[in-house]
Amino acid sequence: MTLRHPAVFLVDVDNTLIDNDGLQQDLKDHLERVYGLKTRVRYWKILEDLFDEFGYRDYLGALQRYRVEHPHQVELLAMSSFLIDYPFAERLYPAALKLLARMRAAGPAVILSDGDVVFQPRKVERAGLGRAVDGHVLIYVHKEEALGDVEHRYPADHYVVVDDKPRILASVKRFWGERVTTVFVRQGSYAGDAKAISAVAPADMTVESVGDLLNCDLDKLRGTARSLHRT
Repeated sequence: MTLRHPAVFLVDVDNTLIDNDGLQQDLKDHLERVYGLKTRVRYWKILEDLFDEFGYRDYLGALQRYRVEHPHQVELLAMSSFLIDYPFAERLYPAALKLLARMRAAGPAVILSDGDVVFQPRKVERAGLGRAVDGHVLIYVHKEEALGDVEHRYPADHYVVVDDKPRILASVKRFWGERVTTVFVRQGSYAGDAKAISAVAPADMTVESVGDLLNCDLDKLRGTARSLHRT
């Protein structure tokens, strides 16, 4: 029988714990420097097309599709090493690991992300996030559609979900209602996206950076969402 917890902390990865926008810029710069502007533009177009198709950015899948289009550009095969061996830990936001440690003490703390089956787990592993949460890592194709499975694996009286995407937080709120406290981390590409933010109901709490949560009372976050002041 799975132990039921008073509270479980569910924390996103990209642009929540890791500066994924910075990672993407590094990738763009590398593509252009090593393979040329034309290659960078075409690869990124494939990447965005896959995002529209799958709902997440499949970096290795985009590389494979580009290779199909350019079967003789064997030099591009080295790009897989750049992606797999990228120093993800260097892209962690300040205080990210310290925050997970605090949550784990009150926890459990669980990484809740979406992405492909190779690159995203590799990112989590090499950034040290899996170790920081004692291996409690969940990666789905669309995590907002897998909340029933999340609850089955981590039954709890209350959930705290920390994410940079207003749409995800709104979906979580619809599913768990007052049993969840949603925290919008205003980082990355959605931080200034007024249209995305205004399109859905506001999160229970908004912080400007994930490090700001170090100053929050975790017991308050573990309480009911009604007890939180909406910001």
